[in-house]
Amino acid sequence: MAKLLSCVLGPRLYKIYRERESERTPPGVPETPASGATPSASSWDSYYQPRALEKHADSILALASVFWSISYYSSPFAFFYLYRKGYLSLSKVVPFSHYAGTLVLLLAGVACLRGIGRWTNPQYRQFITILEATHRDQSSENKRQLANYNFDFRSWPVDFHWEEASSRKESRGGPSRRGVALLRPEPLHRGAADTLLNQVKKLPCQITSYLVAHTLGRRMLYPGSVYLLQKALMPMLLQGQARLVEEYNGRRAKLLACDGTEIDTMFVDRRGTAEPQGQKLVICCEGNAGFYEVGCISTPLEAGYSVLGWNHPGFAGSTGVPFPQNEANAMDVVVQFAIHRLGFQPQDIVVYAWSIGGFTATWAAMSYPDISAVILDASFDDLVPLALKVMPDSWRGLVTRTVRQHLNLNNAEQLCRYQGPVLLIRRTKDEIITTTVPEDIMSNRGNDLLLKLLQHRYPRVMSEEGLRVVRQWLEAASQLEEASIYSRLEVEEEWCLSVLRSYQAEHGPDFPWSVGEDMSAEGRRQLALFLARKHLHNFEATHCTPLPPQNFQMPWHL
Repeated sequence: MAKLLSCVLGPRLYKIYRERESERTPPGVPETPASGATPSASSWDSYYQPRALEKHADSILALASVFWSISYYSSPFAFFYLYRKGYLSLSKVVPFSHYAGTLVLLLAGVACLRGIGRWTNPQYRQFITILEATHRDQSSENKRQLANYNFDFRSWPVDFHWEEASSRKESRGGPSRRGVALLRPEPLHRGAADTLLNQVKKLPCQITSYLVAHTLGRRMLYPGSVYLLQKALMPMLLQGQARLVEEYNGRRAKLLACDGTEIDTMFVDRRGTAEPQGQKLVICCEGNAGFYEVGCISTPLEAGYSVLGWNHPGFAGSTGVPFPQNEANAMDVVVQFAIHRLGFQPQDIVVYAWSIGGFTATWAAMSYPDISAVILDASFDDLVPLALKVMPDSWRGLVTRTVRQHLNLNNAEQLCRYQGPVLLIRRTKDEIITTTVPEDIMSNRGNDLLLKLLQHRYPRVMSEEGLRVVRQWLEAASQLEEASIYSRLEVEEEWCLSVLRSYQAEHGPDFPWSVGEDMSAEGRRQLALFLARKHLHNFEATHCTPLPPQNFQMPWHL
């Protein structure tokens, strides 16, 4: 009877993975996750096959879940319509509640029938036995057996807790239950006294900004958190997970962040391979509709690196909602997991981000200054110009206030706090982070990210002459134009390197540098163009085109 109840209340089982390479490796032999692993024909045919009763009951419950999600998003309009028609009176609400109660009882009955169908299936009974054993005792053997199943991630036991990283000191900005530290925007009216009257005047605007951010704004900014989109992408996500687990021996884990958010991660270990880049861990930060199952994780993976992918809060197996504070909390526990559980030193960790993932990548770089390098692909400097681009001009004040107070993705400000190597990849046909049209490459906000970084690190070089020549170089829309500008200015790379190395040897590596202070205008132009070319690479593609592995390169450093 207890097993039947477990089957009724248990999670949905999606897939049973085929035997993986690591399980066939004799003890003492190093694992080689991707050493020529060729998937068999059954690699994509190992989905769990439910019995008819479970299958039909699952279909009914899934349909009910979709209708509930649609009702949730349309509820404000529905309530307004019912109110206008007079359907919210007590005499009409009571019968409706009876209908709703009957429907809930019917769905509960369907769930019980599904449990009976699971109970008659020996595969599901074996799975639920392993899951219960793992919750009681998280031994390595139980975890190994549980990793052979792909099921509703809400029932996966927590593998790493944010408090396990006990060696982190509060002086470094260690997390508390309220969350990690973020850079806060400066007040719009710095000199105004914040009296009670001023607070009352601001209250309507603050309430409006809060409502916009927590309803329309968050879903526009992170469409991947919308349940209906995730439901539509579910088959693709399951296939992506199967590829990572079966072909690359990926290891899934659940991390608990300081705010209680559960983060879904996937780790592929290449340290046992002959390739030297396998000793480096690349932490991948996905875009606003990206998931590690099908996202930018494939680029460093195919390039031979160890990889740690994770899903934003509210995406796929991760819980919570993707606001900046939650995003930073999630990134913090991911980095802590990489250091304290996976055993990578910060000097061996590279953070790679695509698009909106630049926010968490730059936060990690700012908060963990010993990280080896940062690579930002198709990212931007600040969210406000991009938000203003898609909203009416009459909403400018509301949009700016809402972004600054609730959705402040200040990538450039955070990146300037990092002292290590940085590489920016600009898409020359990017249609998302341009503020006009894709053909106008100068409206690409990646340009502003580069300029702000160089102006912070090399303020004397990026004076009027340096700024002008870098802008000319950024106008180049092809490699031929780029090379033409570079050769026309006759940049002497050896001279630029010698100047920078001499300054570093004398003054140390910490930015900002005063190099170029006593330099001629021609010297500053050469140095500015040299630095711009080292920090930004062009990729002739649109925003969502996957980055080829050969374009994934480590940033330049002296």
